[in-house]
Order: sequence, then structure tokens, then C-alpha cells
Amino acid sequence: MYKNKKYSRGKNFSRFRNKRGGGGFGARKKIPNYNPMMFVRKATDETLELYSSVNKFSDFSLNPALLKNIELKGYSTPTAIQDQAIRPLLDGRDVVGVADTGTGKTAAFLLPLIQKMLVDNKERVLIVLPTRELAVQVESEFRDLSKNTYLRSAVCIGGIGIGSQINKLQKNPNLIVGTPGRLLDLEERRKINFSVFKTIVLDEVDRMLDMGFVKDVSKIVSKLSTPRQSLFFSATLPNEAQKILRTFTHNPVFLTIKTQAVANNIDQDIVRLNGREKLQVLNELLHGREFEKVLVFGRTKRGIDKIAKNLVQKRVTVAVIHGNKSQSQRQRALDQFKNNKVKVLLATDIASRGLDISDVTHVVNYDLPESYEDYIHRIGRTGRANKKGKALTFVD
Repeated sequence: MYKNKKYSRGKNFSRFRNKRGGGGFGARKKIPNYNPMMFVRKATDETLELYSSVNKFSDFSLNPALLKNIELKGYSTPTAIQDQAIRPLLDGRDVVGVADTGTGKTAAFLLPLIQKMLVDNKERVLIVLPTRELAVQVESEFRDLSKNTYLRSAVCIGGIGIGSQINKLQKNPNLIVGTPGRLLDLEERRKINFSVFKTIVLDEVDRMLDMGFVKDVSKIVSKLSTPRQSLFFSATLPNEAQKILRTFTHNPVFLTIKTQAVANNIDQDIVRLNGREKLQVLNELLHGREFEKVLVFGRTKRGIDKIAKNLVQKRVTVAVIHGNKSQSQRQRALDQFKNNKVKVLLATDIASRGLDISDVTHVVNYDLPESYEDYIHRIGRTGRANKKGKALTFVD
């Protein structure tokens, strides 16, 4: 399909330049620091050697209600990070996990923390995440795993009214999940006292630093009490993350979960525009029968909105998520896409990490990602749960 005269796979990109600034409607002109030919890779039938878990969930002496909820979630055996992290966390050790999303790390820290809270009803846990969507997702996972217990939670994120969050905090929830800016706002209003939390989780730390949260995260860490149990999760460990790590943890257990850089079950290709308009090419692709559930990434918020307007005129059902949308709008867009009420989710890189959306058939890079690492995170939204997926990238 991609080799015809309209749009075809390129063969020589030594002269490639992003002439249109990524097509992002006002985006700066940039020259990528990678060769787009890296985006051409066929899916294979090869599989990684499956991890053989040493433990069963029942080996961790977890609360019966927690074990029942694990079963209801369909978790049969621990993943690598769950197998290796749960016991030291139950023992009260600090843990540093270097692992990508999709490795099961959310349950890896939630399971022992839920157990800890069930043993001691005075235990309070704080989880800090970079984006609102991830915070909502983690809190939802917590509610699933703590079902039929007395444990309560609260989400503290921007984009929605702070009043309802203050009301929840007044009920003294066992677990608080939030983004750095809103947590600091609540702390300044004296609605949260960071020193009362004896267990802290910093998750997706490298993403928080990418988003400019260095000062916010450092400020939160400086207000934490000691001794405490500290959990630190990141896909990579850049210098800034290592600085926070040194002040945040004490004699931690280090876990590194090896994953392949690009899943074998994602078929990757480029779409050469050959002078054609991007919107026209995208519209033609989306009307293909195999494009059932498509995530389209663009660089700018304004550009995403213009794409959405054009596709709606072409009778394509779409939802939009970017930083200018309110939290209720963003959550509604995600829910519509997850529940197959719309065919296409248009997003900036705010949706490129962590979000667990089932059965995405295609990821389309309408605009080039800033880096190859960003590309890997984008396409990782498809080809999940051992299903095949396809990733396409537009180039001039």
C-alpha cells in the first residue's frame, strides 16, 4: 500500500530535512537528530525468552482480599519486576526500578504498598507522576486492587477544580496520587503535609524531568520526612535523575528490567508524501479497512486541533488530547478511544508514555518525534499484549 505513486517507502534519506517544521502548523523548523530509515522494520514472529517467575503471588503472604483482586485482574504469575520488587518492598527496603512502561511496574509497587496499608491503617502513601492521565490510571489500578477493603484514595491533579480534591484530602485517604504542580499547590494551601508520608513513590522520573519538573520534584523531596520507604522508577537514569535519586533513597535495591528497544510485533514503515498534503494522505489511510483503532501523534496543540477539524469534516470519528484541554476533556477523549466510540485519537506527546490502551491497530507519526526515544515511546502504544501492531511515520 505504501509503495504506490501516491505515498511510498523511501530508499535514501541522506538528504532528508524536515522542510515543513514537522507539518505542525507553526512549529519551528527542525532537523531531526536521527535517520528516519530507523523507522523501517518489519514485525517478526520471533519472541523474547519468557521470564520464568521464581514466585507465585500466593508466596508473598498477601491479604486474602488482595489475592482475590489479583485474580480478578487476570494476573496469573508475577512479571519480572513484580517478582523481583515485591519482596524487598514488603521488607521495607528502598527500591530503584529502571523499567519501561508495560513491564507491570505499577502493580509491582501497588501490591506491597496495599499490603502495607492493610497491616497498618495509619500508613499513608504518596505517589508522584508526571501527567494527569498517568495519575488517574494508577489510582484506577489501586481501586481495582484494593476492592472490598477499607482503603481510600485521592487524585490530586491540575485541570479540574481543586475544591473537590481538598474535600477528599479532608477524609484522610490512605493513598494520594498526584502531579508535582498540584501537589505543591495543595501543600502551599496547607492541605497536604509531605512530612506525614512514610512511603513515597516517584514514578516515570525521566519523563517528569523532560517536562520541566526538576525544581518541583526536588522541592517535594526536600520536604519529605526520614526515615521513610522510597520507591524510584524511571525508564532511564539521566544525570538530573541520579541527583534526585541520591537524595531520595537510602541503600536501595536496584532492579533493571531488560526489554527490547522495539517490540518485534510492531510493523514499522515510513510514508513518503512526495509533495502531497499530509491531511489528504492521512484521510486516505484512515479510510482503509485495516485502520480500526488509530493513535495519531502531532507536535503542536494547534496543529492537532486543525487535523481534528479536517477529519471531522471527512466524517472520521476523532477525539483529541493535548495540554490545552481540561482534564475532563482529556479523560473523556481517552475513555471514548478506549471504549471504541471513536476511531482516531489525536494527541501530542502527552499520550506517548504509560497509557495502557488495548487493541490500538496503528500509530501514525503525523509529525516527526523530537528524538528516537520519543519515537519508541509513541509506537509502544500499539503491538501490546502480544498482538501485532503497525507504526507509520510521515516524511517529506
